[in-house]
Formats: sequence, C-alpha cells, structure tokens
Amino acid sequence: MDSEFFSDYFVLKPGEGGMMDLFHLLFSHNMENNRFVECPQGTELREARRRWLIFVSILAQKILILLRKPMSWIGSVIEIWLNLLSHNKNFFTLLSNLILGRVVIPEKASTYFKSTLAYLDERVELDKEIKHGDDRYCTALSIMAAKLAYENKAFVQRIVNDHWKMVFMEFYNCWDDYQGRFTTQAFMFCDKVVDPELIVVAFRGTEPFDADAWSTDVDYSWYEFPHLGKVHAGFMKALGLQKSGGWPKEIDQGKDQPPFAYYAIREKLREVLKKNDKARFVVTGHSLGGALAILFPIILALHEETWMLERMIGVYTFGQPRVGDRKLGEFVKKHPSIRYFRFVYKNDIVPRLPYDDSIFFYKHFGICLYYNSCYGGKIVEEEPNKNYFSPWSAIPKYVNATWELVRSFIIGYMKGPDFKEGWFLRLFRVLGLVIPGLPDHGPQDYVNITRIGTRLMPSHDNQSIKLD
Repeated sequence: MDSEFFSDYFVLKPGEGGMMDLFHLLFSHNMENNRFVECPQGTELREARRRWLIFVSILAQKILILLRKPMSWIGSVIEIWLNLLSHNKNFFTLLSNLILGRVVIPEKASTYFKSTLAYLDERVELDKEIKHGDDRYCTALSIMAAKLAYENKAFVQRIVNDHWKMVFMEFYNCWDDYQGRFTTQAFMFCDKVVDPELIVVAFRGTEPFDADAWSTDVDYSWYEFPHLGKVHAGFMKALGLQKSGGWPKEIDQGKDQPPFAYYAIREKLREVLKKNDKARFVVTGHSLGGALAILFPIILALHEETWMLERMIGVYTFGQPRVGDRKLGEFVKKHPSIRYFRFVYKNDIVPRLPYDDSIFFYKHFGICLYYNSCYGGKIVEEEPNKNYFSPWSAIPKYVNATWELVRSFIIGYMKGPDFKEGWFLRLFRVLGLVIPGLPDHGPQDYVNITRIGTRLMPSHDNQSIKLD
C-alpha cells in the first residue's frame, strides 16, 4: 500500500487469509505477517479484546463474502416479485394476467420500478403540514430524500419533478478507486428552476441484500490522516479517496474518467452556488449514506472550501454508523459551519457499529437526536446501549420488538392513514423478534420521527436544537 498520504493505517482483507491466520489473530499480537491485515511494519495489537473484535469483524465479512451471491439472488427475487405484484395490481390480477398472457413485466430502469426498501415504506409524498420555512422542513425533506436515494434514476426523477414539484438536477453512480467498480449512488435536486434557494444532496445507504455494503458497515479498517485522525477506510473509499493520491484538492474529471462521488458532487455544487448568491444546500443520507453525508463536508473543510461550507444549512443523517475517532470529532468542532445533526431511532443496530469502547477508537460526534418507539425524542451525547450487544438490554429489546409488531397493526388508526403499515413491513417487523434492532434500521420509523415525533428540530442559524 502507498502510505504516503496516511500517517498510519490498518486495513482488513477478509478474502486473503485462511484459518491459521484467523487463529493467529486471537493469540498473536504481531499483525504485520497476518494475511488478513495490511498495516505498517511493527504493528502490534497487545489487547486480547481488540484482537477478538478484529477476529469477529473478519469472520463476519468472510460469511458475507460466502453469502454475496445468495443474498443478491434472494434480493433480486423478492424485488422482482414485489414489482410484479405492484405492476399487475395484486396477486389475483397477476394470476389472471398469466392465464391470459397479459402479464406486465417490470423493467428495472423504469419510472415505476421500486427497490425492496420502497415497498417497506411506500410513502413518496412530502408531509403537507410541514411548509418551507418551518423549523422541521429541512429535516423532513432530508429523510424523504435519503429514502429516495435507494431508487433508480428514472424513479427518482419522477418523484422529485412530479410529486414534490421540485427540480431534479443530477444522478450519480460513482466509482470506488480501490474496489475498481461503481459502489456509490447519490442524487441532487433543488427547490425551483430559476434561482434555486435550497439544494439537497442525498447519498444512498446500505441496501438490504448487498453483502458488500454490510461488510463495509462491520469492517474495522481505518486510515489515519494528519489533520483528521482515524477515519473508516471503506467510507472514505466509497466517497472518492484516490488510490494513488489520497485526497488531492483537484483531480482530472474528464469525460473518459469515471466519476468520484466527492469530486463530482462538489463540482456541481460549486457551479450552482456561484451562479446564485442566495442558494444554500443540505446534505443527507440514511445508513451508510449518512456516513458519506457527514464525510462530504469534512473533506470540503480539509480542502479549505470555506465559502461552500458557509452556504451549507446542515448535514442530516439517519441511522448512521460511526465514521472515525475522537480527533475527527474535534476537527468538526473547529469548523462551526459544519452543522451536523444525527438522528437515531430506538434499537437501530447500525448506529452502534463499528464497536466503541475503552480499547476501540470509533466514536460518534455531533448532536444526537434519539427517539424511542413511541417517537418521543431527547437530545443525548450517545444513544443508549451504544454497542447493542449488552446482555442487560436483551430482554428490553425483544419486548420492544414485540411492541413494534403490535404497533404496526394499530398505528394507522392512532395516527391516520398516512402511517398505516402494509403486510411486507409487518413481515419485516417479525424479523425483529429474531434480530431486534434490524427492522428499526429501516427508513419508515425515521420518516415517522419527522412527522409525529417530539419536535427536537435543528435551528438553521446555528448548531442548536429548538424544542417545542
């Protein structure tokens, strides 16, 4: 590895080692000769607990590698089946169409083809009670944009233009220089054609059946940058870290070059912001998309793009994993123009990853707005049960998962038809009885937070919270 751009690094390579390497991870503190690990010479891990967590991370990633094709196949079958039912209205109409030879076959790139997550929460309309200028507006718009980021370009464009009556600007399918493939999806839109005043950048998060994305979430690999501290390697790569150049301020983004998320989005933002002095922007994302959303302005700050940061209203993330160490949080604090608000719903497992304790360095930073399963919110430094696997929280988590399943049958009567949950989402809630906290990661509860939750809404003028 070219370590010219890092002061230190520790990268896990789950596909390259064998059982003996796994065994050595547990009992040998010498890391440099382990095929699972890429690190500087002389790197040692003397803490047994830290070696155990690295062991678990590699084991989880190896399992996900084995499951990559089955997960992809299952995900495709579920997605196509859901779209078949939807495009043919219902199961009985589908059977009738099969008999009559009139089956409507969904096309993956069409304006009505939806992802699996879109079938969990089929809401596409913005909350009509939250108007432009309200304290809740940017937060409510952000979660809907973060949810929409999982969809294909044609679907996104239709929703933004036809349903939201806003202006679709760009759709990005971006390159990972390390993996040598397209991994990152994002889109950008604004509130009006002429002189837009609000621009939204939304990053796609972890797709349910994407084993590679889940591997990134459980990966403990990191790079240490001189000014930033230790930052999650996978998230940096997905954002556009250059294999042979680190984070240069400018790169060649010619027609023959694949787009890199940070550079492509920054270029478009520069163009729009320079044309309109009134324009401001927000950045958002759910899950892994939230990690990319907060890292985007951090790299802007690293490149001293102060004028752009001053035009940013805020970063709104939902169910976001940890992205770096305490030094990274201190870097953000030194840049008050990075107004950062992190939303966490109840037992959502992803904000509790990667592991954080006295030995590991991963730390959350910024304002955390935590909501319980009745959508009551409070401001906390860290979500309760910050590492998820506490034995003391096991029974309460299963009790809460049971309540969420019961709630799915009554919330439509309690809060109105906009909150009614369908059969597919209820099946997903059943999964919570096995793995509590997994259904909590879906975007449906984060949408509910913005619509019926306690109003802990960020002030747009400074990094503060307004409580109603």
